[in-house]
Amino acid sequence: MKTTVLLVDDHAIVRQGIRSLLDITGEFDVIGEAGDGQTAIELAQASKPELVLLDLMMPGLSGVETIKRLLEVSPGSQIAVLSSTEEDELAFAAIEAGAQSFLIKTMLGDELIDMIRRIARGEVIIHPFIASKLLKVVRGIREPKVDPFKELTERELDVLRELASGGSNVRIATALNISEKTVKSHISSLLSKLDLADRTEAVAFAWKQGLMTHHGPERAV
Repeated sequence: MKTTVLLVDDHAIVRQGIRSLLDITGEFDVIGEAGDGQTAIELAQASKPELVLLDLMMPGLSGVETIKRLLEVSPGSQIAVLSSTEEDELAFAAIEAGAQSFLIKTMLGDELIDMIRRIARGEVIIHPFIASKLLKVVRGIREPKVDPFKELTERELDVLRELASGGSNVRIATALNISEKTVKSHISSLLSKLDLADRTEAVAFAWKQGLMTHHGPERAV
């Protein structure tokens, strides 16, 4: 029996290429395509695909938020990120959001199909480049304080939440209605307060310490 697949990528030519690779095997049934997160959610809710191949960098709804909502409407679907980005902070956010696997588009066709087959069988596949970086991040996380975010202002918390959701400086600035320069300033400040080395550690720390559901006391502004 063929594995049902939903393809999610804002580039039609990429979707066509992946569909062709899947069709050749005779093992997959591509039941839908989407060029943005919202369309993907609607299709997943209607068709309940067994496997979703998803790009993270799309217009509108972020890839990380799309993953969360896909699993809400179709909890039985396996989510495999197929991304052109090798940004480890974004990969970490995607995996924490519920993606079971993370692949890179630069992989050769045969290698890609082999990994998709393994994912369809229930294996968790993380591209070695990403896996090695995530391992370093996890090993580098500091021991938590009683309230690890108590020194941050509300605005710094907002910036960290957006960062942990996979937001770039531009996206964070737009979401919070502030300048990119201000975003950079807040990131520098929160890294210093949390004793973290870089954005990657900040993302890992935020997810590890439950910031996305964090409701602490009032912060200074």
